[in-house]
Amino acid sequence: MINTVEDTKKLKKRIEKLSKSGNIKEAVEACKSAISLDENDAELHIKLGDLYIRWHLDIHEIKQYIDEAITEYQRALESCVNSAEIYFKLGMAFYYKRELDKAVNYFKLALEYNTKLAEAHYMLANIFMKKGDFIESAEEAQSAIKIAPLNSSRAHFLIYNILTVQNKSVWYKKYFNLFASFITLPFDKQARKSVKQYLSYLQFVPSLLKVSFIILFKGFNQEVLDIYRKTIEKAPGFVELYINLGRVYYELKRYDDAICEYKMAIWLDSLNLRAYYYLCQLYEEQRDFDNAIEICNKLIQLQPHVAEFHCRIGQYFYLKGDIDNAIEHYQTAITLNPTPQWTSVVAQTLGFIFQENVKNLDAAISSYQNAYNLNPNDMDIYMNLGNVFFEKSAYDNALIVYKKALELSPHNAKLHCNLGYLYWGKGDIDEAVKEYEKAIQYDNTYDIAYNNLGVIYLDEFGRIQKAIELFKLAKKYNPNYALANYNLARSIALTGDKVEAAKLYQIAMDINTYTNELDPIDIEEKIQDLFL
Repeated sequence: MINTVEDTKKLKKRIEKLSKSGNIKEAVEACKSAISLDENDAELHIKLGDLYIRWHLDIHEIKQYIDEAITEYQRALESCVNSAEIYFKLGMAFYYKRELDKAVNYFKLALEYNTKLAEAHYMLANIFMKKGDFIESAEEAQSAIKIAPLNSSRAHFLIYNILTVQNKSVWYKKYFNLFASFITLPFDKQARKSVKQYLSYLQFVPSLLKVSFIILFKGFNQEVLDIYRKTIEKAPGFVELYINLGRVYYELKRYDDAICEYKMAIWLDSLNLRAYYYLCQLYEEQRDFDNAIEICNKLIQLQPHVAEFHCRIGQYFYLKGDIDNAIEHYQTAITLNPTPQWTSVVAQTLGFIFQENVKNLDAAISSYQNAYNLNPNDMDIYMNLGNVFFEKSAYDNALIVYKKALELSPHNAKLHCNLGYLYWGKGDIDEAVKEYEKAIQYDNTYDIAYNNLGVIYLDEFGRIQKAIELFKLAKKYNPNYALANYNLARSIALTGDKVEAAKLYQIAMDINTYTNELDPIDIEEKIQDLFL
């Protein structure tokens, strides 16, 4: 028994010596040997857990050792169930494993047994920040500061970062925390280590400049990729490297790799807006709207008063078919109103959704009128507002809006075409013809104006040859115009050329499979009627 105790003491000294010299593997083996002599020595289990954590955090080590560390801490806990230190170490292990909910539970348990454990409050603040709960994060950071006012540089800096990203108006609080983080830096060992690490990144400036020149003259290539990878191996905490590497992967169309790098940047710095923005953009381009919405929500949590983020997430919900959520976020973006011109465009988008998807024409009119109030010189607003009045059969209102638009743009072909359609709907055929002719005058390639004018000449005036001439011009300027082919077929059929008419109906049928302008049954019936 005496020999066993003496052997354990010798092994503990050897473990300490090996640990200080950085020989982690040998220290682990020595620790295992010591534990084999005394399975119930909690101190040895804690030490072995610490060694596994160090081994796990070694970027040059391929194997992961976090589970082994957790096992050792849990074995130590069996004989020290009231140990705040062990609960804290378990919290750190689960934090490194990225199981944040478990980490939170262990840090809270540590605080139950030691209410003065400032480091546990700081880690909780860090985790809540990663989870996007900034109020709770700031409260935990304040608790850490209250317990250890000198050893609080990181906690003050965390609060400063939260206030900066969220653009809080209480600027004096922000700069007070920045100042306090500098004042308390000499007393915060971990903060000093972080500053030292950040300063060490300056050595990589020449490599980054080299990369910039390579990109400038050769573009994104494998050489750029290799430089970033090698640099990250030497500086695994340098957030900008992960963002830049993500950009390289993106340019090389290795999107999954780009996503991994942006996520790593976010893990290292939960307040890095650029990483979130690039990741959101990448998901958008891949049409992965569920993930795009998740990341955009993070951006909104970070900066709830940025209208662009609400507009983006509104677009994603719309593309997913979730109209209610889309409307809610577009309305929020409009309320935030960063600039009248920008907000006017969003209001028009909302008007379109009410008109086309919700079929609420009154709401659409209200949105377009809001857009008009914000930017009365935007022609698109008049066009959209006039169209929705026309759809509502409020022809007089539509006419007022279109005429108002003509004051801004008297030679706008589309506007004259819309007016032609309006007069046609009101039964004023002569005015409709004048407007369609003006549309053609200002744009002699306007296929819709040729087609609609042709229908008037065919169905209202009975001038078949003039109609044929107009339909052929509509086809000329838009060969994939199913309706023009259909109307030309109708005209040709009236001349008695059934074979040519049938050919044109078939062309209209083929094009319509892509454009969906017509009811295919109607086309089939027209073909059958030719040969009855």
